[in-house]
Amino acid sequence: MDFLRPDSLAEALALKAQRPDAVPIAGGTDVMVELNFDHRRPAALLDLTRVEDLRTWDVDGDSVRVGAGVPYTRIIEELGDRLPGLAMASRTVGSPQIRNRGTVGGNLGAASPAGDAHPVLLVADAVVEVASTRGTRRIAATDFYLGVKHNALEPDELITSVRLPAARAPQQFAKVGTRNAMVIAVCSFAVALHPEQRRVGAAVGSAAPTPLRASAAEEFLSGELTATGQWESPRPLLDSVKRRFGELVAEAASPIDDVRGSAAYRKHALSVLARRTLGWAWQDYPGKVA
Repeated sequence: MDFLRPDSLAEALALKAQRPDAVPIAGGTDVMVELNFDHRRPAALLDLTRVEDLRTWDVDGDSVRVGAGVPYTRIIEELGDRLPGLAMASRTVGSPQIRNRGTVGGNLGAASPAGDAHPVLLVADAVVEVASTRGTRRIAATDFYLGVKHNALEPDELITSVRLPAARAPQQFAKVGTRNAMVIAVCSFAVALHPEQRRVGAAVGSAAPTPLRASAAEEFLSGELTATGQWESPRPLLDSVKRRFGELVAEAASPIDDVRGSAAYRKHALSVLARRTLGWAWQDYPGKVA
């Protein structure tokens, strides 16, 4: 196995163009597991840890650009006020050691349906920036996930960053696991309020071949809040509204039975997570519009 170690993004892209079979590695929290269990034996590894451009974040207008190599720990410590949903999801990733190494770029590259960052990226309208020696392009998160561990990257492309609008209203994330910490999600859910667009974002993880938005739930709750004038004058949500929102979220999922949980359990858990996280987000919303 060849080990390629570029010092710059330009060098990394050139190496990826020459060796499209090279597997990028940054934190290694997914790739090394596959190597250690002999699930994968790539011809080459492309170590990106020396590429400084990937390890920075900055504010670009109303958006935050997070380099693909920024670890979860820094997202929690440095971006919690701007990207609260992503920071919440980052806190649930593995152990402190894993959070020090793991990155959102790695989560996107692995494209596991159980990746903790995915539901938040979907509800926050994130855009994935990828690059090759042919140029750069931006892919909406909703178009990035194509199948189980399959994404929209071309063989010669690298993920360079993810761009998210800075949050102006509450966001929430929650997941269910077989224990409380250091666990792969049985299912996960994120919700984001977008009052300036009179819109709600809702997405599920680990309950379908890809992370996905719960479109019917989004449309139901967005319409309900608009019709009752609650974006401008928020009141406690009716139990019937929260219950229907949860039902529609569960209906959006298409989970399987596996060792972590049954399909029926996942749907039930998603309906609970949806009601619960919506309640938390709506509880914080009046303070944002005051």
